[in-house]
Amino acid sequence: MLPPEIKNLIPAGLRLLRVEPITGSGSNRQYWRLIFEDAPELIATLGSVREENEAFIYLAELFAQRGINVPKPVAVSPDSMAYLQTSVGSRSLFECLECKDLIAKAMRLLADVHSVEGIDYSRCYPVAEMDRRSIMWDLNYFKYCFLKTCADINIDEGALEDDFELLAADLLQAEPKAFMVRDFQSRNVMISPDNEPYLIDFQGGRLGPVYYDVASFLWQARAGFSSELRSEMISVYCTAAGMDETEFRRVLPTFVIFRLLQVLGAYGFRGRFERKEHFLASIPPALASLKAEITPRYPYLYDLVVRL
Repeated sequence: MLPPEIKNLIPAGLRLLRVEPITGSGSNRQYWRLIFEDAPELIATLGSVREENEAFIYLAELFAQRGINVPKPVAVSPDSMAYLQTSVGSRSLFECLECKDLIAKAMRLLADVHSVEGIDYSRCYPVAEMDRRSIMWDLNYFKYCFLKTCADINIDEGALEDDFELLAADLLQAEPKAFMVRDFQSRNVMISPDNEPYLIDFQGGRLGPVYYDVASFLWQARAGFSSELRSEMISVYCTAAGMDETEFRRVLPTFVIFRLLQVLGAYGFRGRFERKEHFLASIPPALASLKAEITPRYPYLYDLVVRL
C-alpha cells in the first residue's frame, strides 16, 4: 500500500499497474518503484527528514541542469517529505562489477560531479562542508558503534584521541575540494538500459576533498576490487578529472583509512544494533581492508586495528 503522500503526487491520467517496494537502504527513507500503463516508471520516496529531502531535490535539479547523470525530480509534496523522481534503471553497478567498462564509466561520472561549480553548499545536509567537527563525528561513530562493541578490547581513550586528532589534521590539509558525494559506492550507482551509470544517492554530500569519494568507491567492502583494478581506476579518475596522479596517490591512503573507519562505524550501528544482515556481512571484508591499509603514522590506532 502506498501512503497517501505518495498517491497524491501521481500525475492525473496515469494508470498505475504495479507498485514494487525497494529495500536494502541503510537509511530510514522508504522507496517504491511505480509501474504505469503506457508511461515511464517512476521512483517514489518518503523521507523522514525534510532538510535531507530538500537537499536531494536541490542537488538533483542542479546536477541534471549541468548534464550529470542523476534522476530528475518530477513532483514534490508541499512539505517536501515525499517526492517522485525519474527511474534510471533497475540494476545497480554492484550487480555488474564483472564489467570493467562500467566501473570506468562510474569513475568518469564521479569526475563530472566533482567538476560542477556554483553549488550553494548552505543547502547541503546535514553540514555544508567536511570540517574538523564532522570528521570527529565519523571517528567517534567508529569508536562507539564499532570499536566498543568488540569483545575483549580495552581502549586507551587518550591515546586513541591523539591519533584521531592527527588523522583529522591530515585530512583537513587535502586539496582540491569539490562536491563530495560522501557515499559514492557501487550500490548507489544505477545502470540505465543503455548501459550508462547514474548517481542516485547524494543527499548527504557536502564540500570536501575529492579523494574521499574515490576511496569510498574503490574500497567498498563487498565490492572486492583487486589492487590492480583499483590502481587502474585511480588512473581513469585522474585523467578524467585532470588531477596530478602522483600527488593524488600520495594523499589518497589517508582517506582510505578514514573511509574504512567511517563505514565500520556504520556497519556496527546498522548491523550490531539494528540487526540488518547485509551490514553484518560487510564487517569482515571492511575490517580486513582496514588492517591492510592502516599505517603506523597513527601508532595507537594501528596497534588497536591489528589486534581486532
